Amino acid sequence: MNPRTRRALEFVLDNLVWFMLLFVLVVFSIFVPNYFQLGIFANIIEASSVLGVMSIGLALVIIAGHMDLSVESVAALSAMAVGILFCSSGIGLGVQLHPEWLMVPVSLVLALAVGGLIGAFNGYLVVRVKMSAFIITLASYIWVRGLVLVISGGRSAQDLAPAIRWFGIQRLIGLPLTAWIAIGCFVVFSLIMAKTPFGRHLVMIGGNETATFRAGIRVNRNLIIAFVLAGAIAGLAGWLLAIRTSGATANLGVGLLFNAFAAVVIGGVSLKGGVGTLPGVYAGVLLLSAINTAINLMGLPANFTQVIHGLLVLAAVLLDAFKQTIRQRLA
Repeated sequence: MNPRTRRALEFVLDNLVWFMLLFVLVVFSIFVPNYFQLGIFANIIEASSVLGVMSIGLALVIIAGHMDLSVESVAALSAMAVGILFCSSGIGLGVQLHPEWLMVPVSLVLALAVGGLIGAFNGYLVVRVKMSAFIITLASYIWVRGLVLVISGGRSAQDLAPAIRWFGIQRLIGLPLTAWIAIGCFVVFSLIMAKTPFGRHLVMIGGNETATFRAGIRVNRNLIIAFVLAGAIAGLAGWLLAIRTSGATANLGVGLLFNAFAAVVIGGVSLKGGVGTLPGVYAGVLLLSAINTAINLMGLPANFTQVIHGLLVLAAVLLDAFKQTIRQRLA
């Protein structure tokens, strides 16, 4: 195989999910009535904003060779904390700050702090106490969701303060600001993963933790930072959820964890760690959103969404094994 063919093949393998997304969009545009519209494409990007942000934190931990099952519950708790403080109906306390714009950074810091603290707790038990990340974060998934029920009493907070809700209403170049926040997060964390020692070290740790430690890299510190970031990013996803729904309910975000896992795996992140990029994850999120939109336009029952997502994850895992076989032959 000549070098040009090898480079072309590696480019296709690295960006396979983007080709899949393009293929799906073309097929749906041809066969699904009313699919080929700018408004539909904008809706696909908008609908993927919360899931996209949550997938970033999950991808960071998985690339580092670990797991975080708590992100969905962390997002719900962060949204509920913001809702209780800054909503004026239901269980909302209707806290007012002056000037009003001050409520935006305060609510955002609150959501990030709630997520970051739970992420630090998970990271400490996994990295310092050497407990299984699967078990610890599964326990956090359960107790954090329970905490949401305890503090809310099963009731909801409604009518979020207009100064915060403003982000869910305003649009820029046809897209809501929440979508631009998600895109900005992908750009920033993609650069962090590709251009900083921290990002490269996470990939190395996921590839071979022992060898990375022997190379003099501070494995424990980087892993704890990854868990804290995953928690804080889940808190940001919760803040976006609160904005989109203008409040919070006890079951807010149920099911997001499995969709985030699907997006991460379809996006090319290996569950074994050490492989994956955040642009690929964003393509996976858009792919899921594009399929959901097509199902809605075709008027199919919502159950079809779960069937297709499950088959996509299965196909992604098989495809990942196939890609690794090809890469070994290219090496």
